[in-house]
Amino acid sequence: MDNGMTVVLLQKLPDGQLRKIDERLWTRDMLNALHHVNYLTVGSEEYETIEGRLDVEQGIVELLLVPVRKEKSSISL
Repeated sequence: MDNGMTVVLLQKLPDGQLRKIDERLWTRDMLNALHHVNYLTVGSEEYETIEGRLDVEQGIVELLLVPVRKEKSSISL
């Protein structure tokens, strides 16, 4: 049985520092979705994915994110 993989979301701050936003177990379907998306929503905040890293030793995927600027007008889909 596939138990998924731990994913750590890291926000890149303007000064170059990293801040951990989230860490949780992702299912295989969630990991597969990364092939099709560039943006993630965590809580009520939206982030753009910049890059990812697989830590083979710990079996963890780390995703580097930057916050998406909020525009005054939004586009409805």
